[in-house]
This record gives sequence, structure tokens and C-alpha cells, in this order.
Amino acid sequence: MCLILFAWNAHPDFRLVVAANRDEYRHRRSRALARWDDLPVIGGRDARAGGTWMGLDAVDPSRIAAVTNVRDPAAPTSTVRSRGALPVDFLAGGTTPEVAADDLVRGATEYSPVNLLVGDASSLWWATNWPTPECRAVADGVHGVSNGTLDSSWPKVVDGKTDLEEALAGPNDDLVERCLALLDDRRRAPDDRLPDNGVPLDFERGLSSKFVDLPGYGTRSSTVVRIARDGRGDITERRYGYRRKVLGTRTIAFPGLGSNGS
Repeated sequence: MCLILFAWNAHPDFRLVVAANRDEYRHRRSRALARWDDLPVIGGRDARAGGTWMGLDAVDPSRIAAVTNVRDPAAPTSTVRSRGALPVDFLAGGTTPEVAADDLVRGATEYSPVNLLVGDASSLWWATNWPTPECRAVADGVHGVSNGTLDSSWPKVVDGKTDLEEALAGPNDDLVERCLALLDDRRRAPDDRLPDNGVPLDFERGLSSKFVDLPGYGTRSSTVVRIARDGRGDITERRYGYRRKVLGTRTIAFPGLGSNGS
């Protein structure tokens, strides 16, 4: 994931609402949202390393985990473990969000720079291993994380949080579509709002939009999660191909894990 916008205990009906875009190289293969056959995970799956960028616990869908890369050309690269293993470890294991977040801090050098978001019915935690390993419980409210720290001043995070707040104010029956619409935004930020991450300016401009569309790299999928206070909810994934072509949209609802899709 390269943008995760989320509302934690900030909606009268939903304990958690997530609207997120996954950006990736177009040649890297992945599998669409599904209930995995080999592990109790609901989510998309990286075909190379076998992990996920966002998923739910198939047994207890109140448990959620997601990651984004941290963008810093000067940061070290670790080949010990794939960052996509972090959500899988949490979802398939029995640890609490606090323990999972602390595990990343203690094992910081095992992963390339990463943000981790993990939660259950009681708490939501953010952790990172770069530039300084740290973790903390997420306060109630609307938040965002991209390829920097939690609630950074990056334009897509600042503007995305405002957009999500507006989306939450509407009726529940089309909340998913409103979230998908706010994620499908290719407007670029002006240069004076861009972060300085040591990458070429033209590339930074292309990465500044919520929906990234660059040659060979861009938004591959958008995901919306709604978890109600009574535990019911759903996860929706819309997949994209070249030139923003929609490849399919699928929703998995829970409890019961009934699904429909196209």
C-alpha cells in the first residue's frame, strides 16, 4: 500500500473505515482479493513473496493488518524478510496489535523500511522501523499514512484525510463508492507542497496524487474496509490495469463471509 486513509472510532456506525491504494510496479504479479486456502487470511496476495499489503483475519475479521513502504533512497534494504509477511504473521497468529507493533520495533533490521498498521476490536497500532523504530496506539479520529510517517504533512495524506471525513458524512449505503471515488484522484500537488525525499522532482510529482499513474508503476488496486461496532462489515477491492482500466471489483462480507464480485 502507498496510501492508507482510515477512521478509527470516528463514525457512529463503523468502528473502523479504511480507504487505501496499493501502488506497485506493473510487472509484479499479484492475486485478487480472496479468502486464502492455506491461511486464515482475507486479502489480496503478492504472487512473488506470498505476503499481502492488507488483509483481515478470516476467523475474526475485526483483526486487520496493512503495510506501506517508507520512501527514502538513503535507507538500507533488508533481504531477511518480506514486508508483506508482517500482516500475514499478525492475521495468522494470536498476538495482540500492541505485541505485533512492538515486534516490528524489536526486529527493525529484518525488514526494509516499512509502516505497519494492526488492529482488532479493542485497539489500533502503528509501527515503523525507519528512520527511528517506534510504535504507538492510534488515537480516535481520522488518520493517514503514505510512504512517510503516520499523519505526515504529505499532500495526499492531508487532503485524503479531509476527503475521507467528507465521505464519512454521507449515507452508509454508498460509503464504499464514495471512498473508491476519493481514491480515484489523479490530481497532482503543486511543487511547494511536495515532500523532499531525495527522488527526482518529476517522479515526486507523479507520486503526489492519490491515484498514481506512471509508466511501469502505479496504483494497482483500491481497497475499502468497513467494520461495524457489532463486528459485521465488508472489504471491497477494485483492481486496475494499464491506463486505469478497471479489471474487476469484489466484495467479501462478514460474518458469514458471503461474497459477490465481478
